[in-house]
Amino acid sequence: MEIRFPADAPAYRDSNLTVVFRALVDGEAVPCAISVEALEDHFGARSEDREGWMRAFDAGRGHIEAVAREHLQISKGTPVLLKSGHFPPGNVEDV
Repeated sequence: MEIRFPADAPAYRDSNLTVVFRALVDGEAVPCAISVEALEDHFGARSEDREGWMRAFDAGRGHIEAVAREHLQISKGTPVLLKSGHFPPGNVEDV
């Protein structure tokens, strides 16, 4: 299974408080998202700050995509929603 992450800009979705990005799995687009709670808990984003959530995503994008890749492999390429529990306790920058 080939998994790539295009350098597209992520999008904030206020209907479910996530930052959405996409993966290409064997050439097919698969939606992925990370909760703002995970961005606050592990990537230093401040609560209720859309720009902060987007900056935190950009700063942690490599790590976020690595975790998304693991879950895409496990789920055989189905959409992924990363939540706080998908990351080790604490701020990822401190690990």
